[in-house]
Amino acid sequence: MSDVQPLTIRLSAADNVVVARVNMLPGAPIGVDGIACQGQVPRGHKIATQRIAAGEPIRKYNQIIGFATTDIAPGDHVHVHNVEMHDFARDYAYGADVKPVDYVPEGERATFMGFKRANGKVGTRNYIGILSSVNCSATVSRYIAAEFEKPGALDAFPNVDGIVAITHSTGCGMADSGEGYANLQRTLWGYARNPNFAGVLLVGLGCEVNQIDFLLEAYGIERGPMFQTMNIQGLGGTRRTIEFCRQRVLEMLPLANEFTRTEQPASELLVALQCGGSDGYSGISANPALGAAVDTLVRHGGTAVLSETPEVYGAEHLLTRRAVSRKVGEKLVERIHWWEEYTARNGGEMNNNPSPGNKAGGLTTILEKSLGATAKGGTTNLVEVYKYAEPITAKGFVFMDTPGYDPASATGQVAGGANVVCFTTGRGSVSGFKPAPCIKLATNTTMYDHMEEDMDINCGTVADGLETVEQAGERIFRKILEVASGTPTKSEAQGFGDNEFVPWQIGAVM
Repeated sequence: MSDVQPLTIRLSAADNVVVARVNMLPGAPIGVDGIACQGQVPRGHKIATQRIAAGEPIRKYNQIIGFATTDIAPGDHVHVHNVEMHDFARDYAYGADVKPVDYVPEGERATFMGFKRANGKVGTRNYIGILSSVNCSATVSRYIAAEFEKPGALDAFPNVDGIVAITHSTGCGMADSGEGYANLQRTLWGYARNPNFAGVLLVGLGCEVNQIDFLLEAYGIERGPMFQTMNIQGLGGTRRTIEFCRQRVLEMLPLANEFTRTEQPASELLVALQCGGSDGYSGISANPALGAAVDTLVRHGGTAVLSETPEVYGAEHLLTRRAVSRKVGEKLVERIHWWEEYTARNGGEMNNNPSPGNKAGGLTTILEKSLGATAKGGTTNLVEVYKYAEPITAKGFVFMDTPGYDPASATGQVAGGANVVCFTTGRGSVSGFKPAPCIKLATNTTMYDHMEEDMDINCGTVADGLETVEQAGERIFRKILEVASGTPTKSEAQGFGDNEFVPWQIGAVM
């Protein structure tokens, strides 16, 4: 590649905008037909490459991202001041882009060092979880975990990564049936069976709506040495519950410590795909690079789950074209329609603008954000669509219906079985999602350099012209294997992951 890079990035010859690679000054060449920038344009923002009349579409990625609200001259800054959203027809073309997958022969597939569980699943971490069934048991659950944060408490158990409290703010004051209740139960049971947990204590209060026995009955769950339940009222209060549970954890620890890392095929990886604090580079660098890593993972027999339904809205037609059947594609469209109805009855709409941080980073409309976000899913076939927190059983590229709010979305994915999270960010999101390690991918070099202590990989090299999407994708895939084998991520090293368990709440709080 040339050492001298143009000032802008052109993503498709059919686009009528380019993206500023640097902060642009008036008169700076935009690299198209001698056109000069007409004003100051921040890096990551769009500049018109031709005259765009009021009402005409703005095109990026060779897709419509919005419509001009006024005449836009060549070289003008294109952003929220002159672009709007409105509906337009999209062709779902179910299965039109389905293609054979070039799988790597089994004997040649990548491997990682993981924890093989009795049910055949493989963990990338080896935690014991203290899982609260209701907010009323959250504090006690944290106190139980804190008993094992004391110096030397786990020294005799080197294979155990820690005791983690998974707490939340719901479980009572809710209907005991319907979507919200089903979501919570799927989420709790999903965490209890996540392969990154060697054992789980499920702690309730006793009088809550979300009764532990109802959960066990609904899912046919049996108690055992590594899955135990109790409630505070039944045990006689806070102190007695903490002591009782401390003893149960002490009994679990030797059993959990018997698990050791062994070589496992990459087909046992289930990677959750997330993006947050996005910017104008997200769809240019980190998201397509993560998509390239996903393509590699799928070729090695693994699974990747794209989510955040409101943030694929407007780009769902790119996914339905990759659906292996019309039935799979229609599942995704059905979830889109559910969200349109859900937002409408709550006084909102799907055609909403990105967040202030997104807009500051150069994203103008939800369509632009969605097109960039969808790139995380790579190019292989869409093999299945799941509801929130449903167990993911298919191999390959799948979709799970979740909110766009990152903690709630990742919670659903981990409940579905994800044992690694990959999170792209352009503004600099900091978070973690225990029990799954979270790999942070920076979209631009400036932010990576500024927040290097929180970022695992710099994908800004793609926008800088120093690396191809495919080369960055190979780096990401190797990092996934490394982290799955036990290398701590930056967020793990900083202690993130105890506060990001956020089950998606639907319905009235009563």
